[in-house]
Amino acid sequence: MALPISSNDLLRIFNRLDKNKDGLICVQELKWLLDTIGIQLTMEELESFLEKPSLDFDEFLFFYESISKQNKGECKGGLVDEHGDEEEDVEIVYMAFKVFDVNGDGFISCEELENVLSRLELWDANKSEVDCRSMIRAYDTNLDGKLDFEEFMNMMLFTN
Repeated sequence: MALPISSNDLLRIFNRLDKNKDGLICVQELKWLLDTIGIQLTMEELESFLEKPSLDFDEFLFFYESISKQNKGECKGGLVDEHGDEEEDVEIVYMAFKVFDVNGDGFISCEELENVLSRLELWDANKSEVDCRSMIRAYDTNLDGKLDFEEFMNMMLFTN
């Protein structure tokens, strides 16, 4: 399941990927982003999926929406619809969890969350009005100051 990302954040990501500022991101730049967030696709798979060598911002938005819908199993009020596979959705959430659980201890700490968001260029501690502790606190049901998989999954399911 993909993290919900605003169109402003997607525009920021797109602009940072567009190194030559031509209004397009190439397959290699998109692959770098997917690798960074832990989605492993070969260049051939990505090229086959996109069917073109580069994407403009509208196509990038469509790509993000397609991946998000695919990962959500086209949710209709629940985790999956009648054609979805709940086990596959849990696997996708677990893959996302592993991206954030940098040290592999089974928890996402404030430092790990900040590290990954910074790597994706979605976090600037100097400019952020929200700190990682308050982000974690919103879903930290056992109040240990970090997110375990169950808490992370609840965050992914209830954040839209």
